[in-house]
Amino acid sequence: MIQRIQSIYLALAFVVMAVLPFVFPLWNENNKEVYFMTNILYTVFFGLSTSLAVLSLLSFKKRQNQFVLNRLNIILNLILLGLFVYRTLSISGGANAPEKGIGMFLPIATILLLVLANRAIKKDEDLVKSVDRLR
Repeated sequence: MIQRIQSIYLALAFVVMAVLPFVFPLWNENNKEVYFMTNILYTVFFGLSTSLAVLSLLSFKKRQNQFVLNRLNIILNLILLGLFVYRTLSISGGANAPEKGIGMFLPIATILLLVLANRAIKKDEDLVKSVDRLR
């Protein structure tokens, strides 16, 4: 059923990964904002994460499948976050050092939303199992 709380969490995860990267820059370099589209690897990871969120949202009848897709999406966002951390740590300092933007923290928000969705899916699954035991 699409009106469950995990659907709201997954819709918010979709918005965070599909809409907000266009709004918030990843970092500022030489007083110029750098968005995720400048690097093909970031674009692919954001696109995959968005598509997994939509796929998970649309597979609301199969809770176990939804749970697995969310875990894959969490792993994908952890990899993306690792790439951002590596990029941040490998930048040399100085007067023209790039500043971090809020866009680098979008995978953290997505991971949080996906964990909340998985928790709600697990509660639904436990409820269905408990009702099946009573039959």
